[in-house]
Amino acid sequence: MRILIADDHTLFRDSLRSLIEAHGFEVVGEARDGQEACDLARRLAPDIVLMDLSMPGVDGLAATRQISAELPAVKVVVLTASDDDAMLFEAIKAGAQGYLLKNLDAEEFFSLLERTDRGEPALTPAIARKLLQEFARPRSEPAQLQEVERGSAHRQDPDALTEREREILELLVQGVTSNRRLASRLGVSENTVKFHVRHILDKLHLHNRAQVVGHALRHGMVEPQHES
Repeated sequence: MRILIADDHTLFRDSLRSLIEAHGFEVVGEARDGQEACDLARRLAPDIVLMDLSMPGVDGLAATRQISAELPAVKVVVLTASDDDAMLFEAIKAGAQGYLLKNLDAEEFFSLLERTDRGEPALTPAIARKLLQEFARPRSEPAQLQEVERGSAHRQDPDALTEREREILELLVQGVTSNRRLASRLGVSENTVKFHVRHILDKLHLHNRAQVVGHALRHGMVEPQHES
């Protein structure tokens, strides 16, 4: 796993680099602000960018949005001290593949990074619950009207998905996000799951599974529910 660290605190970057390298992963570069993160991501093509949100100049949200749009193969995982819900929601909308707090213990941190490298969201259960609650909340009429006015270029009719893709979409909304668990629930291989998830992302014009869950709930593609 090749990792780019984006954080404006030198001491934190040094400590995180040491921790990551001690676990056998490669830190390919360090950025002090969002613009440098974008430049290094283009040049180095890391697997994962660990992105702080509060940085001078171009902030982490703007950098996340830019990297996700230009380099969809590069996974951005927010690593921040902020547990502000609004920042969380904006980061996922910007294309972040995960949202981690800096007070995580090392074991959980690396477990979530490895999940991200496999294409799964890097979200702790508490963060995932916040996302489900937010995206399941009915929006006000003005917001819905604004959505219609903006057009439907990035919205897809649920019928555009195959029956199997709809099954996977429903499981994602229930909180079943790992390839292994999806494969087990559907009785198929993990490669088959990856194939269908990629088609769902392409059809909905989204970057990651967290965005898929939010999109499905916002547009009523499935009923919000929690896995039993």
